[in-house]
Amino acid sequence: QVQLVESGGGLVQAGGSLRLSCAASGLSFSTYAMGWYRQAPGKEREFVGAVSWRLNTYYAASVKGRFTVSRDNAKNTAFLQMNSLKPEDTAVYFCAAKGPYYGGSSYGSSYDYWGQGTQVTVSS
Repeated sequence: QVQLVESGGGLVQAGGSLRLSCAASGLSFSTYAMGWYRQAPGKEREFVGAVSWRLNTYYAASVKGRFTVSRDNAKNTAFLQMNSLKPEDTAVYFCAAKGPYYGGSSYGSSYDYWGQGTQVTVSS
């Protein structure tokens, strides 16, 4: 059974930083692309960023230059480092997995597994 468990969310002031983690189990982690999404109240879930199994990274325009996606295959964990946070970054953040060995170019959709999410609140 595949499980993705996010952690690291919380309350932070604007301009601050948070690092989210996504611990994965039940899958061959190194062969899966790992994505991050977020959903703000009253809005649709949106793509934030992803890291492929080949370690290529992809970002939404709204977070590029502020957020960094990475992974540690030895620990079966993906990370989302969020810097220069803004109030509009407030949302529930989800990690997701797609694979194995996804070789396409669409990292903003069609993930196979999802975590339950972690709340990030940025105060002004």
